Amino acid sequence: MIEAQMLERIRTGKGFIAALDQSGGSTPKALKGYGIEDGAWSSDEEMFGLIHQMRVRIITSPAFTGEKVLGAILFERTMDGQADGKPVPTLLRERNVVPFLKVDKGLEDEGDGVQMMKPMPGLDDLLARAKALGVVGTKMRSVINAANPAGIAANVAQQFQFGAQIWNAGLIPILEPEYNIKSADRAEGETLLRDEILKQLDAMPEGQVVMLKLSIPVVANHYKALVDHPAVARVVALSGGYTRPDACAELVKNSGMIASFSRALLEDLRAGMSDAEFDAALASAIDEIYRASIT
Repeated sequence: MIEAQMLERIRTGKGFIAALDQSGGSTPKALKGYGIEDGAWSSDEEMFGLIHQMRVRIITSPAFTGEKVLGAILFERTMDGQADGKPVPTLLRERNVVPFLKVDKGLEDEGDGVQMMKPMPGLDDLLARAKALGVVGTKMRSVINAANPAGIAANVAQQFQFGAQIWNAGLIPILEPEYNIKSADRAEGETLLRDEILKQLDAMPEGQVVMLKLSIPVVANHYKALVDHPAVARVVALSGGYTRPDACAELVKNSGMIASFSRALLEDLRAGMSDAEFDAALASAIDEIYRASIT
């Protein structure tokens, strides 16, 4: 069963969801943005240790609380790690921040204009372990690069198939069929995407809910029917390569959508900052994204 109090917070709480789930190939890029160059580690373990230190610095900052941060999406190693001597999900819950876990294993090669998710062997075991640690929901990402009806339908169907498995394990799934914001036919493709999602939502068993993480649409309020659908707990927006000011400016045009930013949240943070400088920069970013999410 889903924790009713947490589900209600997700549905109605004010704030945004921080995406702290960079993994594998995206970790070096995240560290470089943080001011740590490639030569600073000699193994994957050291690399993941550095990114964990960055994340712990974020989630233990005085600015990172449930007052403005509704939830946080974690990489598996972060979920399994410690912060202030406690399991990371425990610390987040104490701060009234809902813990989510990234569960996908990356992307397949492109076909029919989309990149599907790779298989997820051992997903049930991962979900059980996450729930035992206090995680409330999950996130998984696939990508759409072109307005190909067959590709988009298959991409969305895969998201909902895994979403049902996650819901049955007692967790709330965030489905993320990301539309590439550089795609030339994005406006057409976003209509196909919206309509395919609506088909899947209407076919879901009564009482089951999902969250959706989508690129900010070309046409403002294009996803309003998804925001208002009874089977959708929340629609959140990824920054998709926008800078934070641009992402926030686009987000406010869309009623009911809140942010779930990664790079746009972290872009001003640097490893060499003093704690006071770091906390001030993070607080400023959180304030800006929070305002865009509640407007």
